[in-house]
Amino acid sequence: MDALFCVPMLSVFLIPVLSSYSTTLNFLFFYMTWSTLVLSHTPLRVEIFGTIAIRVLFYALPSAVMFLFDILTPSAAVVIKAHGSTGLPGGKRRRNIRLREIKVAGWSLLNLTLAIALQWAIETTCVRAFKMRSALKVSLKLPMPYEMVRDLLLGMLGREALTYIIHRFALHANESPLKRWHHFWYHALHAPFPLSGHYDHPVTYLLSNFIPTYLPAVLFRFHMLTYLIYLVIVSIEETFAYSGYTIMPTNFFLIGMARRMDMHVLTYGEGNFGPWGIMDWIFKTAIGDAELIDDEQDDAEERERERRSRTTYAASPKKKPTTPRPAKTTSAQGPAGRRR
Repeated sequence: MDALFCVPMLSVFLIPVLSSYSTTLNFLFFYMTWSTLVLSHTPLRVEIFGTIAIRVLFYALPSAVMFLFDILTPSAAVVIKAHGSTGLPGGKRRRNIRLREIKVAGWSLLNLTLAIALQWAIETTCVRAFKMRSALKVSLKLPMPYEMVRDLLLGMLGREALTYIIHRFALHANESPLKRWHHFWYHALHAPFPLSGHYDHPVTYLLSNFIPTYLPAVLFRFHMLTYLIYLVIVSIEETFAYSGYTIMPTNFFLIGMARRMDMHVLTYGEGNFGPWGIMDWIFKTAIGDAELIDDEQDDAEERERERRSRTTYAASPKKKPTTPRPAKTTSAQGPAGRRR
């Protein structure tokens, strides 16, 4: 793990953010640290430990913090949940966290580890077993800005298309073990919550999450820096899209993704198969939350009416039941016939 926490590895991410020098000096320092990193480690180590660093910093740690925030302070978390207590890890039980929620968090991190291990196995097989070039380009030469933008667009569009095709036609269309595993695992969730973005059966997870993310980078042979930026975008998206929060760093993109993920889970996979919604819009499988919101509002209004009725009934004064008074009977002897 020394490569993960060494100065060149961390400075690749920290120098452009924390330094206050001019752009030319920042670029010079960045190139020097990148050169030191590439020259002091093998391309395989640079790729794997760079991937681990991005996944830990931009997905695992923030998702774990959000998960702990939800289970330790549910009264505060429920205020910013899009679907109220339903979006908490324990659902409407709030503090009553069962082993199932811990299992979801554990399997999510385990699947993430499995994906990184598979990426390492693919690179090792290509380079060492078949004597091929590495799947990703790790070189001293830095990519040009337009090349990075082009590759990022191709990667995100390729990921959107692959995720949609696999998710809709392999995991939701036909009866198969993949569909049963996906529904038994992922769609057993009552709603998305932090650390549930990578929760699924390991086979369906690798098919629907790892392959759409990694395959475009391999097909277009991203430069390692481009791949790290691409992985940052994907990790931030997964962190907040599955958080269930109404507060997002970028509402324009992330809030729409989060609501699409919510609707996909709440409707048991009736639509919203792609992360960005482009393919769903093209093939008319996008589902909005208007009807669901109306239903929730109707249910909330009905519950509120019932609560007010119970409150009004409990606050009303208790009246003793009145029993009919017996009718007066006139004695056979009137007033004049009374005995003195």
